[in-house]
Amino acid sequence: MSREEMPVKMLGFIVVLLVCSFTKVLSLPEEMQELIDTLHRTCVGETGVSEEAIECARKGDFANDGKLGCYMKCLMEQMGCVSDDGIIDEEATIAVLPEEYQAKGEKVITACGTKIGADPCENLLLTNKCWYESAPDVSDRFKNKSQKF
Repeated sequence: MSREEMPVKMLGFIVVLLVCSFTKVLSLPEEMQELIDTLHRTCVGETGVSEEAIECARKGDFANDGKLGCYMKCLMEQMGCVSDDGIIDEEATIAVLPEEYQAKGEKVITACGTKIGADPCENLLLTNKCWYESAPDVSDRFKNKSQKF
């Protein structure tokens, strides 16, 4: 993997771990954290999602909030892992995972597929909820963390 690909590949892993919300716990390099913070600000700005809704999702409370789903879709679009109509590209999502996480990530991603909601944003909300619930050993570790994406 080239140096240029590394932030994108790590970002893919972070997205899969619930919409990039556990980055401080993963002790990312400062350069990568800056990239993630920029994407967060961009997607918050584009969608108008509240920090509170993102924080609730980190803890497993996926309120039916269209803005939260659109935030998740925005992040995944930045990764090239979702179509305009909110369908997850499973192969692309798995491919952006670091090699050491691909086996576990593949199981979760393929088991969940794309959960279909009323619109593309709801698809991402429901799919992220499935990922969260399908990896309790990962999500339980981060439920009580208060780091900012």
